[in-house]
Amino acid sequence: MTKKEKVNIILELLYEHYGPTKCYLNHENEWQLLIATMLSAQCTDDRVNIVTKDLFQKYTSIKDFAEANLAELEQDIHSTGFYHNKAKNIIACCQKLLSEYGGEVPSDIDQLTGLAGVGRKTANVVRGNWYGIPSVVVDTHVKRVSNLLGLTKNEDPVKIEFDLMKIVPKEKWIDINTQMIAHGRKICIARRPKCQECFLLPYCTGGKALEKEKQKKAKTKA
Repeated sequence: MTKKEKVNIILELLYEHYGPTKCYLNHENEWQLLIATMLSAQCTDDRVNIVTKDLFQKYTSIKDFAEANLAELEQDIHSTGFYHNKAKNIIACCQKLLSEYGGEVPSDIDQLTGLAGVGRKTANVVRGNWYGIPSVVVDTHVKRVSNLLGLTKNEDPVKIEFDLMKIVPKEKWIDINTQMIAHGRKICIARRPKCQECFLLPYCTGGKALEKEKQKKAKTKA
């Protein structure tokens, strides 16, 4: 089986089990998605959604965030972790959106990553989920799943992004992001992957290795 054939099978199986999933971060517009994604760094989407439910009622525009009191915003987002840097970056980001982009969130990758606190992952979330621009988002789930499947040997998210862009058809870039996240949450769980339940196991290099190691340990104990 060629790598291309393997990738096609994996994509078909992911679609079969998860379909075209949606973004896990609750938002009503592009700037809410941008801020929610910034808050999601080292934090669960569920926690971010709890925080933004009140946050977006208190701050109803980019201008509100740009003019926010730093200490107050820190308290508002405290439970998402790393709140000092996140609050500082959100204010600086929104100030730049007002001064350079007329209060609009750009769709260009370089313009987005030029904003405070916005890396390629955050930029690609906005590009893919709001603007519909084919983009590969590499979070912890995508990193883990793509490595175990043997789709990449890299650990750096940017390198993984480009590795996946080379082998996954462009029209499936957006879907594979949320499908891999769903798979990472449901089956390919960090530290306790459910390999025996995994429909991708026959095509998973890392999963097969983990299962062999388990069998080896079981025999040793026996």
